Amino acid sequence: MSTNMIRWFTSNGVAANLLAAIVIVAGLFTATSIKLELFPELDLGIVNVGVVYPGAAPEEVESGIVELIEDRIQDLDGIKRLRATATEGYGAVTIEVERGFDARELRDKVKARIDAITNFPEEAEEANVEEALIRNEVISLAIYGDSDVRTLKNIGEFTRDELNVRAGISQVDLNGAPQYEISINLSEQSLREYGL
Repeated sequence: MSTNMIRWFTSNGVAANLLAAIVIVAGLFTATSIKLELFPELDLGIVNVGVVYPGAAPEEVESGIVELIEDRIQDLDGIKRLRATATEGYGAVTIEVERGFDARELRDKVKARIDAITNFPEEAEEANVEEALIRNEVISLAIYGDSDVRTLKNIGEFTRDELNVRAGISQVDLNGAPQYEISINLSEQSLREYGL
């Protein structure tokens, strides 16, 4: 059959040229609509949940954080497997997403369920729910100079904020900048005056 088709196209040059033109036009049209990324995000199909519970023993983290999260999310569609760890001061649940399910959509559902948990211990911080992605670093930018640390940090924050609003830039992180803290020192005499 294929030899008959080839023989027909060789004897009908106009049809062969028309078919070639259609293939070329379709290829050009498709080429313009293909998304091209130099460093694409790689979806691992994993959603991570982490909760900081300062000063809690692993057993307290397991009963007060991890088990509550597992009970709340285990019936969601799209979950292939749950793995949980409870360490001192931190509880984590790793959710493996079933093939064919959207990890972002599952992350949103997990976050909604966890946000509805009202009986976390008071000392526990807000749950951090993230989709695990591999992002390749494209560029590193160092800010340095003879200025004081506060000025350099302000320049770094300004640069980060300016880059974050640009189209085509998915993420900008600021690393190495010191975190400020406020320290209030009171004399013992002042505390006694107020009965503290």
